Amino acid sequence: MTITVLIADDHPIVRDGLRGILSAEPAHGEEGFEVLGEAADGAEAVTLAERLRPAVVLMDLRMPGTDGVAAISELARLGNPARILVLTTYDTDADVLPAIEAGATGYLLKDAPREELFRAVRAAARGQAVLSPAVAGRLMDRMRRPARGPLSQRELEVLTLVARGSSNKETAKKLFISEATVKTHLIHVYAKLGVKDRAAAVAVAFERGLLGS
Repeated sequence: MTITVLIADDHPIVRDGLRGILSAEPAHGEEGFEVLGEAADGAEAVTLAERLRPAVVLMDLRMPGTDGVAAISELARLGNPARILVLTTYDTDADVLPAIEAGATGYLLKDAPREELFRAVRAAARGQAVLSPAVAGRLMDRMRRPARGPLSQRELEVLTLVARGSSNKETAKKLFISEATVKTHLIHVYAKLGVKDRAAAVAVAFERGLLGS
């Protein structure tokens, strides 16, 4: 089996390098890779993803014009089935969280070893959440910190569907995001509401009038 890939990055040398190492990967009994195309910005990435239907999009975040987060959001809105694996040099909260909330399946830094990249692309193709160690650590730190702020619009949407009995899978389908993203939103909701599970989150949300009566 071959995993089809679209590369979105505004630097030609990065695109060339990624195409080279993915195309040369011998697989050794695992899935190989086929690069279907390259995009220099987010808008081109959306256009090509719609036309080529890759299994995985390697998405840079900071690109001229339409950036990576906007492209991820647009692909989710269109219901494009491609899994989005962010590949960037930035690991700040301001970069990581919007990308995951927009629907990215994974987040990898460009200094990752090539074997880690291969594993991440294969995992993303299977719909598994992929986070580089640095990003995973940052998210864990954030989750451990008290975060009693207001719920975001997307967090409210997720919690509303959960309150109506939707599973994570059903919620993901209705909101055009990945199941992993739903789980991330719920973790944020639990932290903000000071609870540990779905039932408690729904109860507290109703008590505070967040979900109506």
